[in-house]
Amino acid sequence: MSGCSNSRAMRLFDAHCHLQDRRIAAVCPQLIRASIDSGVLRFAVNGVSEKDWHLVKQMGEQYPCVVPNFGLHPWYVTERTANWFNMLREFLTATPTAAVGEIGLDKGSHGRNIEFSQQVEVFRQQLELAKELQRPASVHCVRAFGDLLEILQNVGPFPAGLILHSYLGSAEMVPGFAKLGAYFSFSGYLTSMKSTKAKNMLKLVPKDRILVESDAPDGLPNLTESLLVVPLDDSSPQGLQSQHGDPLCEASVSPKEELNHPANIHTVLNYVATMLQMPNEELAELTYRNATRLFSYNGLEVVEEG
Repeated sequence: MSGCSNSRAMRLFDAHCHLQDRRIAAVCPQLIRASIDSGVLRFAVNGVSEKDWHLVKQMGEQYPCVVPNFGLHPWYVTERTANWFNMLREFLTATPTAAVGEIGLDKGSHGRNIEFSQQVEVFRQQLELAKELQRPASVHCVRAFGDLLEILQNVGPFPAGLILHSYLGSAEMVPGFAKLGAYFSFSGYLTSMKSTKAKNMLKLVPKDRILVESDAPDGLPNLTESLLVVPLDDSSPQGLQSQHGDPLCEASVSPKEELNHPANIHTVLNYVATMLQMPNEELAELTYRNATRLFSYNGLEVVEEG
């Protein structure tokens, strides 16, 4: 694939996804092509551990539409090597187009099995590195928003920006995060939140800080409408961990698992636009410009399409 051009009037920027995930590796070129044809012009692809950073780097080199992100996800902090931080710095330094991510905190069903103090230590190190290199960071947070805000207040503010990916926090916390430089990115997981709560939260998000994402191959919207499902290739590994899956780590996932197609970001867009009572086209352009501004740091040349 030679470029990212598309003639469609509506353009989208997928602010967070995992297209390097081995569950979709065999069909990734088709997924990217179909998404671009639908108007998704850019993809922020997030690494989760030392085991997949090289895959993200390769993808960034192969596809001009991909913005690579390198980070150590909280689920994998116990698997880090003694040299992980130096390696992360090297990847980011060697890839001036790269952001930091996916990093964060997790007290959910999976994260509770990982010592929280270790999560915090690794998270703070990566936040400091993002500030030092003046790169935005993509942040995962599950049931730890109070801890997250406290840490961000101690380490921040973040003039290069933060992405609160798949944000499901409260409306009341939005102003505090926004004050520190946060952007709020919404995925299909938002459809699982009570609609009144989601609407109240969305209305408090500053218009210049709203983003949309697919979180593919996870984040399949919980809606009855027709959705694109990733065609499973016979060579694709099964039994891989869902949601930010380690590309080399086997876990208990059904072979019949429905994986999220990145083009389903249109469903997310439609859902958020409905909540905000905005035309889809207006929200698409707003989020595209917000993401373009966020990722336009030193080293990244952004070419406006259309």
